[in-house]
Amino acid sequence: MTDAGGRTMPAPRISLSIALVAAVGFSACHTAPPRIVPPPPVAPRISELQRNINTILAAPALARGTWGVLVKSLQNDETLYTLNAHKLMMPASTQKILTLAVAADQLGWDYTYRTSVLTIGSVENGVLKGDVVVVGSGDPTFDDWDGFATARFAEWAAVLKQQGIRKIDGRIIGDDNGFDDETLGAGWAWDDLAASYATGVGALQFNQNTAQLVVMPSAPGEPAQVQVTPEAARLSVLNHTVTGSGAPLVVRPLPHSSTIELDGAIAPTSERVLRNVSVPNPTIYFVNAVRDGFTRNGIEVVGPAIDIDDLGAPLDRSNAVMNTEVVSKGLAVIAATMMKLSQNLYAETLLKTIGIHASGVGSTAAGRAVVDATLTSWGVAAGEVSDVDGSGLSRYNLVTADALATVLRHVYQDQRLRDPFIGTLPRAGVDGTLGERMKGTAAADNVRAKTGSFSNARSVAGYLRTADGEPLEFVVMANNYGAPPKVIDDATDAILVALARFSRR
Repeated sequence: MTDAGGRTMPAPRISLSIALVAAVGFSACHTAPPRIVPPPPVAPRISELQRNINTILAAPALARGTWGVLVKSLQNDETLYTLNAHKLMMPASTQKILTLAVAADQLGWDYTYRTSVLTIGSVENGVLKGDVVVVGSGDPTFDDWDGFATARFAEWAAVLKQQGIRKIDGRIIGDDNGFDDETLGAGWAWDDLAASYATGVGALQFNQNTAQLVVMPSAPGEPAQVQVTPEAARLSVLNHTVTGSGAPLVVRPLPHSSTIELDGAIAPTSERVLRNVSVPNPTIYFVNAVRDGFTRNGIEVVGPAIDIDDLGAPLDRSNAVMNTEVVSKGLAVIAATMMKLSQNLYAETLLKTIGIHASGVGSTAAGRAVVDATLTSWGVAAGEVSDVDGSGLSRYNLVTADALATVLRHVYQDQRLRDPFIGTLPRAGVDGTLGERMKGTAAADNVRAKTGSFSNARSVAGYLRTADGEPLEFVVMANNYGAPPKVIDDATDAILVALARFSRR
């Protein structure tokens, strides 16, 4: 028999006293004695694999951490290695496996988001006596990194001009009511909130709700020059920098405000330094960009850009006219960006989308309810998942290796889900968050897996094929280790390479 780590243990002995008791019981009760069936022997090759993994995890640098590992064959459901497989651990971004699997199941790989443009009011002598309303459904891909949004805004302006509109006497209103107003996740670290990977989520989203600080040196001893781009972000910066020597540049959030703090030093001879930062109100960001785009395309806008939640009264849509809409690419394309780049905003958006699709409520709580019910129907045991957000950014998420493996197995066995899902995963040594790992090994372009990482938690979960071509699923999680992240990654990669080289022959 084997213990949780796969080590061979001696078979139990039956003492003489136990045998005598059994004999007396048999003569008194005339019933057959209980049969003790020894467990099947572990194949030598599997025992060798288990010893190899045990040796990797026995390294002194890993001694203070907690590991959860589970490896199973997808051919016969045989467990090849297990360690703490039912221990709850912080999954970090491997949480996205749960979110995407349920989203694909509930929404379908062809699911798209729509962003609509309405006009409300009459047109008189080239003037719209009313407002333009932009209605969002959560599209996380609406951005201007490659000029996409600039082109869309020009098209929208052209549509208005075709209707004779050269001036908007009202406002540009952002309707974000498709989602609730809880933009941030529970358990997100406050000092992450200025970072582009921790931006809030809304039904209207622009540039993944991030902007860029362009920092340039000034005269020695003077504060650095700081520019926010694009201007539509409307961020204020408390500039505490200095041109000279000192600590590196650091961006800090000022919670519940559109102001961020920039501290540190930049060398007088330095090139410009770029820092991506989050924008607190995605809706205002979006409609500011629309307003600026209309102005650039020859349409004057008199009123401000405004969030629908800031209106004093409900919006009267009785004479609203649909002008145009933008349809996003399908979920399969969106998911590839989400998984390969570990895009948190995409995952949080999907979780709220799951909620509104199932219940009409675009909230994290509604999405979580659907995820939990779906995982239960797939065989994830009670207590094996405690999910809080969709991306894994929350320190409150807890998942067992067995739960992740159960979901991976369900996806692999479901023909609707398998190939598109595997196609979204980073490939070892090739692309995504695994692009620089395991190059030149048996795991390269073999391991397809989602990674996860934040302070004191790292994980990898996915699929590979052994040297025999046998498909395996694996989950490797490490928590509270205290070692440098590279040490954890190297140990994890060594395990995956050992699995890729494994042969039953």
